[in-house]
Amino acid sequence: MNRSFGALFGGALSFAGGIGLWWLATLGGLSELPSPWSVLSRTIELAVDGQLWVDILASLQRVLIGFAIGAVLAVPVGFLMGWYRIARVIIDPWIQFFRVIPPLAIIPLAIVMMGIDETPKIFVIFLAAFLSAVVSTYQGVVSVDRTYINAARVLGASDSTIFRKVIIPASTPFILVGFRIGLGSAWATVVAAELIAAQSGLGFRMQQAQLYYDLPTIFVSLVMIGILGLLMDKVVVFAEERLTHWQERV
Repeated sequence: MNRSFGALFGGALSFAGGIGLWWLATLGGLSELPSPWSVLSRTIELAVDGQLWVDILASLQRVLIGFAIGAVLAVPVGFLMGWYRIARVIIDPWIQFFRVIPPLAIIPLAIVMMGIDETPKIFVIFLAAFLSAVVSTYQGVVSVDRTYINAARVLGASDSTIFRKVIIPASTPFILVGFRIGLGSAWATVVAAELIAAQSGLGFRMQQAQLYYDLPTIFVSLVMIGILGLLMDKVVVFAEERLTHWQERV
């Protein structure tokens, strides 16, 4: 309890310090930087108008769908690569190939092949989340201590039992770290994805505000993306603590 309270207090203190530095920066000569008060005022305006909630829901829906599909596919593919050498030889080069291609480079191809509706937006987000999570899952499987596997075999465990009782639990911390990285990649990609003929979304609103040099609105979108990403990350961290309570922590 004390540890959780200390982490919460430290986070709040760090947040307050960041806001203070931001405010001092606007007073110290960075006149083009909007003040925290102007961003807060703009946030209230957009919230009262309803526009902010529409943008949040649009971006959140795209991220959740893309991330969910990516995570669901990444786990079995990662296990397959880690457990079977032949699968690793076949799949790994393709994973590494697509990992070095930025999502922005996929957008033109996605538009040509999938049109300009929600499908290409979700596909680009899915790809970013999938590639992050699959590598982490694969790494978790190959990092399992062979001593545990050999001990289970000596005790007469079958491959399916070893997989369920040894591989999956030992790989869970890696999988959840991959989910955290995948979530970050999904939120980082949503702004680029909303370049594809979007009519709403935090990334779309940011790009529209750029045309009119509306810095407070740009900051509102940035802050909302950061807050939503942080909250989703905390959910994964909570799940990690519950699922890996057996793991020693500092």
